[in-house]
Amino acid sequence: MEDRIIQTEYSEVMEKSYIDYAMSVIISRALPDIRDGLKPVQRRTLYDMQELGIKYDKPYRKCARIVGDTMGKYHPHGDSSIYDALVVMAQDFKKGLPLVDGHGNFGSIEGDGAAAMRYTEARLRKITQTAFLEDLDKDVVDFMPNFDETEKEPVVLPVKIPNLLINGAEGIAVGMATSIPTHNLSEVIDATKAFMRDNTLTTRELMKYVKGPDFPTGGIVCNQDELLDIYETGTGKLRLRGTVVREKGKAGKTNVVITEIPYTMIGANISKFLFDVAALAEKKQTNDIVDITNQSSKEGIRIVIELRKDADVDNFINLLYKKTKLEDTFGVNMLAVADGRPETLGIRGILQHFVKFQFEVTTRKYKTLLAKETERREVQEGLIKACNVIDLIIEILRGSKDRAMAKKCLVEGDTTGIKFKYKESRIMAEQLMFTERQANAILEMRLYKLIGLEIEALIKEHDETMANIYRYEDILSSRDSMTQVIINELDDIKKEYGRKRRTLIENTEQAVYVEKKAEEMDVYFLMDRFGYARTIDVATFERNNEAALAENKYVFMCKNTGKVCVFTNKGLLHTIKVSDIPFGKFRDKGVPIDNISNYDTTTEEIVCVASQSQLNLYRIVFVTKDAMLKIVDGGEFDVSKRSVAATKLQDGDTLVSVEVLKEQRNIVLRSNDGYFLRFPLEEIPEKKKAAIGVRGMKLGAKDMITDVYYTQNAVEQTIEYKDKMLELNKIKLGKRDGKGVKVRA
Repeated sequence: MEDRIIQTEYSEVMEKSYIDYAMSVIISRALPDIRDGLKPVQRRTLYDMQELGIKYDKPYRKCARIVGDTMGKYHPHGDSSIYDALVVMAQDFKKGLPLVDGHGNFGSIEGDGAAAMRYTEARLRKITQTAFLEDLDKDVVDFMPNFDETEKEPVVLPVKIPNLLINGAEGIAVGMATSIPTHNLSEVIDATKAFMRDNTLTTRELMKYVKGPDFPTGGIVCNQDELLDIYETGTGKLRLRGTVVREKGKAGKTNVVITEIPYTMIGANISKFLFDVAALAEKKQTNDIVDITNQSSKEGIRIVIELRKDADVDNFINLLYKKTKLEDTFGVNMLAVADGRPETLGIRGILQHFVKFQFEVTTRKYKTLLAKETERREVQEGLIKACNVIDLIIEILRGSKDRAMAKKCLVEGDTTGIKFKYKESRIMAEQLMFTERQANAILEMRLYKLIGLEIEALIKEHDETMANIYRYEDILSSRDSMTQVIINELDDIKKEYGRKRRTLIENTEQAVYVEKKAEEMDVYFLMDRFGYARTIDVATFERNNEAALAENKYVFMCKNTGKVCVFTNKGLLHTIKVSDIPFGKFRDKGVPIDNISNYDTTTEEIVCVASQSQLNLYRIVFVTKDAMLKIVDGGEFDVSKRSVAATKLQDGDTLVSVEVLKEQRNIVLRSNDGYFLRFPLEEIPEKKKAAIGVRGMKLGAKDMITDVYYTQNAVEQTIEYKDKMLELNKIKLGKRDGKGVKVRA
């Protein structure tokens, strides 16, 4: 037992196990093969459909059947991954060349998911059979055992077109990811043909054929000058834009219509685009939008934005490019499995691997065809020769006791035991030297083959076989001939399945949006005790003055171009642009303050809200729970950042009060134990916002400041304390850092 115990470092075992796992994910699941451009799940699904006979000219079959059969035979990784792969291969808005013909709900470009596999049906497309699966019976690729060694599956499909470029690929492995854009079938085939004729072509020369990516959603690639570097290295970023047209609307208005979207907007990003456009209007970033409707249908994308009469259309379109997904980037990383390992390649490297694979497949194909034609020639020559001595063969068959005796005579000329009618026949029979395959064909030949026309057909068939043999031998012996064969197949595919380019390639400058300066005016900021904030115009406030003050915790005037400052108990200052706060009617609910700022409702409490322009005119008093006080010039809080530290706090201390100083003369501190201390504000020193401050009141061991009040000279001010009214001006005036007086109920 001790001999079988292996002692090793745990870290080494973990490292090896993780590397094995990572490579398994990379090679067996996440990345496509550079030869056929397919991931294992895609390859297995297509092969299983071929094995089930679900061809383009046959009836559709339930996707559940396809998924179940694929999972049971070849891909034991769960049904969802197989069905997802099947759905994507059927979606013409994701694939430049769909490989599966789906019947039923296979999702939509707007992000709707496909129906459950028990409802949908599918079959192979003609291109898939023609260019992906056609030659599997000709020993063109290797087969390997499936996961339980009960079936055989192809290592790679004999794909005749550079599918990796045409359909692209997306996948996330362990520590690496692939992202290859789709390309135009006709352009890629032209580039492949050119590379086969001259394998010294550079990337720049290949790009005379492949202009750039061609997405099924159309759109525009805006950085044409950067494509050379992307195709040279296999990595980079594409700048994509949707296609926008202008249409005349009602009453002289202009409609901006999006007819094509960037490839990255497929799915949920269309709804996000609509939401973002609506948000531009809500946040007052533009006042040009009258209405937005999504009129997309099976005929294509059509998103209509109705603009005001006097709108600057060019500037508005630039706003869409800057603030929404109508302009987006597509990260290119042309990573695929080449020679058993992941490798990032440019377009030249991809075509190099593909062309090499094509020559390997074509060589194996024509070797198989040549072997079959050679066998056929052998049989045909035997039958022709047999027809010339048919009387002798009939005599041999009639004189033989069994098949073996007759066959031995035909192959070896052994006449032992055979009865002949004439002596000359024996002599002639002894000279027969048919091959074993020929002898079997003769013995299995039917009598109708002796008809004159059948013999002529046999001779004609033999001539065709000889022509095929000469042709196959020429293809196998001459690279030029084999190149021409591959090119002819590519031409046939291009002729039948080629289409015009959908994506426009050009150089476009970055969109420049000139933000219209809002007309500056006074507005009133209202925020209720629940933290909902809004702004209203001055006239509306004046009509609802009493209700506004009664229903809201914070009410003050500010400029619509200014900022609002929110101080919290954590000593933080959060700034909010007034333009980001909803402007509307008095009874509008508003928006939660935490939705438009960095204020965190889970960890912070609001202590004070004020206009930044107001703070610039005055000084501010800070009071903490531990009775630390200071006065700070309000100008220090005129900051551009959304969140900054408003004051420095000691460990465990929190901010209790922030007050803007105007006509106040005295400050009153109230502690939790019932002590009140009133003293002049002049005793509080002015400091910087980064200072802690000075002590304002001596507190007991567990006492703390709970409330802060301010009084004016000769102005009576009362508060309710323990169910009684307390006049603050009657509290004895003391000194800062005193203990204060205890007020009893």
